Amino acid sequence: AQTGAERYWAARFRASGERFWPIRRIIPYQRAGEVSCGGQPLPRNNAVYCSQGDFIAYDVTWSVAAFRQVGDAFVFYLLGHEYAHGIQVRLGVRYDFTIQQELQADCMAGAYLGDSVRAGDLTLAEGDLEEFREGLAAVGDDPGQPWFAEGSHGTAEQRTESFFRGYENSLSACGLG
Repeated sequence: AQTGAERYWAARFRASGERFWPIRRIIPYQRAGEVSCGGQPLPRNNAVYCSQGDFIAYDVTWSVAAFRQVGDAFVFYLLGHEYAHGIQVRLGVRYDFTIQQELQADCMAGAYLGDSVRAGDLTLAEGDLEEFREGLAAVGDDPGQPWFAEGSHGTAEQRTESFFRGYENSLSACGLG
């Protein structure tokens, strides 16, 4: 999935005449605190883009569980979403609220996957779109979470809507053109 996201973004940057540099590495981890980002140890059950080290780290056990529970398509979404955060940093995208950054990353992950399917670089199996839906529903904020709180990602509905907007309409739907 990483090489797919990397190829996708490299082509987009080339097309707009920008220099692209891939995210330095993808680090699987198994224990809380095994990997840190900017001095903060990463918890279990997470995937994160760390701008300080320019890497994506993800909890293998959690990803495998999500893979088993939701399906393989979800792992493509997960890496696509984290890769999008790296792209936001490269483009200098800054928002006032975490939720805006997160929903844009969902949209960008959707655009990457939708464009890849349309280009024939990625073939979805029967039920994969449903897996994206289920996976996004599972990663929505708790109903009581205020949208403006640091770390807010959006409700299941917001995240799903954002992802599929990108999936169906490509990057222009994500405020990137």
